[in-house]
Amino acid sequence: MKFAPDGSFFMGAVAAVALLLAWLNRWTLIVMLPLAALVFWFFRDPERTPEGAGLVSPADGEVIEIYETEHPYTGKALKVGIFMNVFSVHVNRMPSAGTVEYLEYVPGKKWFANADKASLENERMYVGYSSADGPVLLTQIAGLVARRIVCRLKKGDRLERAQRFGMIKFGSKVDVYLPLSLKCTAEIGQKVTAGQTVIAVRGQK
Repeated sequence: MKFAPDGSFFMGAVAAVALLLAWLNRWTLIVMLPLAALVFWFFRDPERTPEGAGLVSPADGEVIEIYETEHPYTGKALKVGIFMNVFSVHVNRMPSAGTVEYLEYVPGKKWFANADKASLENERMYVGYSSADGPVLLTQIAGLVARRIVCRLKKGDRLERAQRFGMIKFGSKVDVYLPLSLKCTAEIGQKVTAGQTVIAVRGQK
């Protein structure tokens, strides 16, 4: 199993504490081993292969909203909101190939990530990129427990479909703003997998 490099500190810390406590008292392993396993499980980063042609989900989780809206970067777009719980893989991936044009970090509150106002009031990171289908915008949104958004991109970076670009630690949400020229194949309540589940294809609605 591959692990996200952003979890190295947490995994190393919990492993060190577990070893120290086990050396002092082996019975502490009863508590520390499940805790260590949970931390390692959270930062897992499995390989993914797209299921077909089209834009893939940027995050693991459940689709909780789909509606038309607009943003200064994209103009009118179709927003698909994906809620990631603490058991989801939290590594984020590119829906399609493109070049990063827009980056904006916005400090904010810590509402539940699945709340309606989270997309506009929570701490978040906007990533806009040009693609063959038009401008696409991703929003990494921190939730009630999440305390750090990781985005390793800079303007001008060229990324491929399903390529990793960051993660959100400990429960969160990712919104993706799709060009209206695309046909959304995602549905409310659907479980999606980052870099694998196709959420939009070319073609008129």
